[in-house]
Amino acid sequence: MWANRQVLNTDNWTRTSTELLENPVIRDQLAVFLVDQLYANVDVAGEIREALPERLQPLAGPAAGGLRDFAERAANEVLSRPRAQALWADANRAAQEQFLQLIEGGGPVVSTGGGDVVLDLTALLQQMQERVGIGGRLAERLPPSAAQIEVLHSDRLEALQGLLKILRGLPVVLVGLSLLLFFAALAIAPEWRRQALRAYGIGFVLAGAAALLVQDQAGSALTETLVNTAAVEPAVAAAWTISTTLLVEAAWATILYGIFMVVAAFLAGPSRPMVALRRAVAPFVRHPAIAYSVLAVFVGLLLWWAPTPATRDPLLALLLIALLAAATEALRRQIVREYPDADMGAAIERIRERAAGGVTWAREATTSRGSTNATTIEQLEQLGRLRATGVIDEDEFTAQKRAVLGGDPEPGNGAPPPTVLHPT
Repeated sequence: MWANRQVLNTDNWTRTSTELLENPVIRDQLAVFLVDQLYANVDVAGEIREALPERLQPLAGPAAGGLRDFAERAANEVLSRPRAQALWADANRAAQEQFLQLIEGGGPVVSTGGGDVVLDLTALLQQMQERVGIGGRLAERLPPSAAQIEVLHSDRLEALQGLLKILRGLPVVLVGLSLLLFFAALAIAPEWRRQALRAYGIGFVLAGAAALLVQDQAGSALTETLVNTAAVEPAVAAAWTISTTLLVEAAWATILYGIFMVVAAFLAGPSRPMVALRRAVAPFVRHPAIAYSVLAVFVGLLLWWAPTPATRDPLLALLLIALLAAATEALRRQIVREYPDADMGAAIERIRERAAGGVTWAREATTSRGSTNATTIEQLEQLGRLRATGVIDEDEFTAQKRAVLGGDPEPGNGAPPPTVLHPT
């Protein structure tokens, strides 16, 4: 499914290529490539020599070398601008359309009899030349192969044409077959439906986790295969990460759907917490209006959050809503069968009683704490008056204060701790 959506969909291909250029590491490497192409097709030292007085012409060589660093910075700046990014997107769209024409049997531009798929960056090279200010006659000097990156060589056509047929049909076949087998399991084993749902959900979780593992390991292997120098390794790794964004999204969506199915299976299960939960909601969900109002709120939040690609696609979102509605109805009917006498009025009354009891408990606890605090203050004031009138000395006052505040009085000479005085 990922290969189908990424390779054969021109809009996805172009969108991904734009994200590639937005990455600083990849943009740096592209800037280096364009500068290399500029220096390969323009005699930069000669251009500088022509512009210098005769006595300074020997400096043309060193100046051309020093200009390379400036040219790379300038190229990076050019590539960060909307105009250059639009040219990059157009070049990638043209390459992808050329690719599809080639593997589908040819078209007005290429044919299956020959030709390669290339990413033509000539327009970007000319943009960079204008920014650097050298090579004013660059367009006249560029050979056909300048600033072109080969994407596909025509000797791989036969294998790719066979792969194209698989990519176009296999996702539909596999997804359809999976759903068909699942519904068959539900149909032929009515008493095993909850276990089938749970097993199907676990399968989704494992499939999503496997896809994430493959994405990670394949990225490492691809980087090791393509990288000749350590300098380009970050760019290759970033390109793989960006190019597989759709795969990662699909994998996490699969895991999320699997978790949802496993949770739904447990909600309908015989465990004590789930039975208690169904008993508690039975008076309410037996009414379709309440059950589907809750579902509508949940669906609204889900579509607003849009955590998976399906929630961002209108047709897939409708299918997802239909499946959620079917699951809600199945669970609602189970609860109605288990608790046919559940009464919403009695349930609301119990909720009110519990709420009133909670309020009463909170009020009594607050009052009790306030009373305790007031008594403590009164005792401390009484102790202060007794010390002021000379009834007790300073040591007795300290010991009694500790006792009032809950501390352990310090015994003196083995004598028992002093008795706490209470005002009477």
